This record gives sequence, C-alpha cells and structure tokens, in this order.
Amino acid sequence: MSEQPEATILYIEDDNASRLLVQRVLGSRGYDVHVASNGLEGIALARDKRPQLILMDINLPDMDGREITTRLRSLPNFSDTPIVALTANTSPGSRELALAAGCTGFLTKPINVSEFPQQVKDYLQGRVEPLSASERNIHLQKHAQNLVERLENKIRELEGANKRLRELDKMKSDFIVLVSHELRTPLTLISGYAHLLEEQVKQSNSGQMPVTAVKGIADGLNMGVSRMREVVNEIISISRIASGNLELAFGPVRLSDIVEDLAEELQQVIQQRHLTLEVGNLHALPIIEGDGKKIRVVLENVVGNAIKFTPDGGSIFIVGRKMGDAVDLIVRDTGIGIPVEEQRRVFDQFYVLGSIQHHSTSKSAFQGGGLGLGLAIARGIVEAHNGRIWVESKRRDLENPPGSTFHILLPIKQSSQQTNL
Repeated sequence: MSEQPEATILYIEDDNASRLLVQRVLGSRGYDVHVASNGLEGIALARDKRPQLILMDINLPDMDGREITTRLRSLPNFSDTPIVALTANTSPGSRELALAAGCTGFLTKPINVSEFPQQVKDYLQGRVEPLSASERNIHLQKHAQNLVERLENKIRELEGANKRLRELDKMKSDFIVLVSHELRTPLTLISGYAHLLEEQVKQSNSGQMPVTAVKGIADGLNMGVSRMREVVNEIISISRIASGNLELAFGPVRLSDIVEDLAEELQQVIQQRHLTLEVGNLHALPIIEGDGKKIRVVLENVVGNAIKFTPDGGSIFIVGRKMGDAVDLIVRDTGIGIPVEEQRRVFDQFYVLGSIQHHSTSKSAFQGGGLGLGLAIARGIVEAHNGRIWVESKRRDLENPPGSTFHILLPIKQSSQQTNL
C-alpha cells in the first residue's frame, strides 16, 4: 500500500530553475508538489488540485503574485488556505503589501535548503505572519491603487490591440478586393482574346488566319497570363517570407549590372510616363555576396514603387555608396511622398497607402495598382540577406511633391552558414 503524501503544495513561479529546486527539496520530504509558470495557469491548477499550501512568486509575467492571491481568496475553498509569498523582491513595503493582499507569510529567495522544509511545515500547521490593522489599511489602499493602475494599463493595451485587429481586418478585406481585381483583369484579357480567336477562326474562309491577327491575339493572351503569373508569384513569395522558407542562392553579385539591366528594361515605361531615370556610377561599388535574382526583385519593387508615386514629368535617381562592411543602394524620387507616421507600415504585408477605391491594375500608371506586397517582399528579401531597408520622406503632398528616398543596405559578406531564412 502506497504512502499518502504529506500534503499537496502548489508553487507558482516563472523561473524554471526555482521550480525544479523547490520540487526536489519538498518532494524529497514526501510532499506532492505541483508547479505553474504563470498566474492563470496557477489559478486553474489550484482549482483542480486543491492544494493545502500555495507558494507564490510576486513578480510574474501576467498577473503578479499579490493579484493572484487576491483572486484566490475570492474563490470558494481558498479563504483559509496558506498562501506564502516566495520572492526575491525585498524592497521596502513588499512584505506588507503581500500580507495586505492576503498572503499568510513572506519568504525570500534564494531559499535556505536546510530551513525551507520546516518553514513550509510551520505554515501548514497554522503559522500566520502578523500585520497590524493600521498597516493593513495603509497597504490595502496601496494594493487597490496598484490594481486600478494595472487595470487601466491593461485596458489601454486591449484598446491598442483591438485597434490593430480592426486595421488588420480592413487590410485583409482590402487585400481580397485587390486580389479579385488583379486576377479578374488578366482573366478578362484571356477570355476576350480567346473569344476573338474563336471568332477569327469562324470568319476565316480558308481556315488560315492572317499572321498579324494571330500575333496580336497571342500577344494579348501572353499579356494576361504574364500578369496572372506575377500576381501568383507575389503571393507565393510573401507566403515563403512569412513562413521563413525563403530560399536564397548566394553568389557574387555586381549591383551595377542589376541596376543597369533594370533601367534598360524600364525605358519604355519611363518614356510613356515622361519620367527621367538617372543612374549614378555604381561600378566602384564592391561585389557583394547575395542572391542576384532576389536582389533584382527588391530593386524592381522599390523602383516600381517610385514610378507609381512620381507624377508624370518627375525624376528617379539610383545611386550607391559603400558604408563600412555594407553597401547602401539609394532610390530617390520626386514623388508625392509618404506620411512620417506611415513610413514603417509601408513595408507591412498587404498594406496599401491611401484608398483602394480607385485601384488600377496598371503597375506603372501614376498611383497605379498592386497587391500591397511589393515593399513587404523587398523587406523580406533584404532582411534574409541580413540587411535593412527603410524610407525617408517629409510628408505626403500631391500639390507640392516632397519626394521619397529608399535605402537598401546590404552586407558585402554573408556568414558561411547562411543558406535560407
């Protein structure tokens, strides 16, 4: 027949080493010791195990020990249970506050292993540390003030969290609208050109269609498919970044080659919008270690953002400089700018600056469309390279555009074990 435990004891403590020590010391004396790492877990465990003694740390992550004690004293079956503060907090008034909140006793850490079991036994046998009525009243009032202050702070935290949830819900709704629009447009193109192809075949008496007609239809179909591929690739990229599964193929990267190649590719859009794209002398920049294809995506998104938010006739500049063991690529535009309070959020997933009511599928038109993923993808890739990306702008102003300056800071060397993030 197994021996009955001396008593059931609950120890609420967030430090694992302290929990293990108390478990071993009291467990070796025949006590049934249960532990909890936070207040809510401790209250639930107390209700379940009905301990004969509760040891309580004061400084806990969610509720402090005094708040937990006050809560336990309000529950059935815990009005007379010994609750002993076991804490390293020996500041003046700490003992009195704990006793006023409902603690039976007050012990300090680190525990004296040889004396601790007897101290526990004394509390189990009815020891109660005294507190005069006047002291109790004074410290009860202070405890109440602390509770109100903590409650106020929690309410503020909840209000902030609730506001953020509403913003995220709006961003989610906006993203669904944008995805629907972005996919519907190329689908309309594909459907329209497919129907045109069908009509051309029906109208062709010889069964052969003119080459020009076939080429025009093929170009239209390719345009729609290409745009759909871009949308899907953006969604896949942001998903990989969010899950930490972005694969990088590191190798030597000459940034001047990437920028010059991108500038050449953008010439048609630049001319259509009557913009000026000026590229500084980047050949003096050191070759860096990175994933050239991914770094090009970063530049495509940042420069594409500059094109979208720079009015016709404006200018975009790309320059670079060596900064210690890193390279700072700078993309500056004469666009409408970004409000100071929004400058961090423009790199968040799904964040779209301004209203989506006038969303345009064109990614190059002034204030044109997109999914709100481009800068988030850019940040994910840059951070995967152990770099940083940020923006500087004075304000957002359509009448007197102040411009924006994006910095892409990339380390010259990567750690040898860096393979993916």
